[in-house]
Amino acid sequence: MSRELQLKAFERLLIIMDELREQCPWDKKQTLQTLRHLTIEETYELGDAILDNDLNEVKKELGDLLLHIVFYAKIGSETNDFDIADVCNEICDKLIHRHPHIYSDTVVKDEEEVKQNWEKLKLKEGKKSVLEGVPRSLPALVKASRIQDKVKGVGFDWEEPHQVWDKVQEELEELQEEVKAGDQDKIEAEFGDVLFSMINYARFLNVNPEDALERTNKKFIKRFQYLESKAGELGKPLADMTLAEMDVFWNEAKKL
Repeated sequence: MSRELQLKAFERLLIIMDELREQCPWDKKQTLQTLRHLTIEETYELGDAILDNDLNEVKKELGDLLLHIVFYAKIGSETNDFDIADVCNEICDKLIHRHPHIYSDTVVKDEEEVKQNWEKLKLKEGKKSVLEGVPRSLPALVKASRIQDKVKGVGFDWEEPHQVWDKVQEELEELQEEVKAGDQDKIEAEFGDVLFSMINYARFLNVNPEDALERTNKKFIKRFQYLESKAGELGKPLADMTLAEMDVFWNEAKKL
């Protein structure tokens, strides 16, 4: 599709947003606050579509997310705080500023150096900490990954994967010590350390821990639902089956 047609399609969305805001009772009532949880939900739905590699669904979910962006900008324009042009120009200016290797004379050798420069530029812009850009409301697993990525950008990182694995082993030993001691608060603290070190190790293996865990979730769900369907065929509730009986179907599911 040509750039002209792309811009025309975007303009169509802006016009529809104007009409909905003026005429639809539901759309008229929405605020930044009422849309927030819906936007988070749409983002997760997009994430699901990406994990499923369902490109048609990705297209639909991107549209839902784009609608939210346009919606927020429309609300901002009504209070004269910002509009969609301000939103676009803001991100354009940021991208140009943070890509001096494209729009200036800075030379970089690889992707890693680009990320390091990105973090350094953010500090020059007035941020007091490289961790300021990590949203407080992120799920803990994703937040841990982002924290580790951020500090890596300024050189705070392990040098070799085996060092990270040694740290995992160390944290596991400390967890076991607290399990034996029976202090629940310390057990939770050490368990958190184990998870944090495992997420760090995943980074050194070039594994996205969120994607890896969700992959396992999907695998477990599929196998458990197979188990449920087989139990249903037998007319026997799972609660009435022994673990040995369930294991037969579970192992069948693993082979599928």
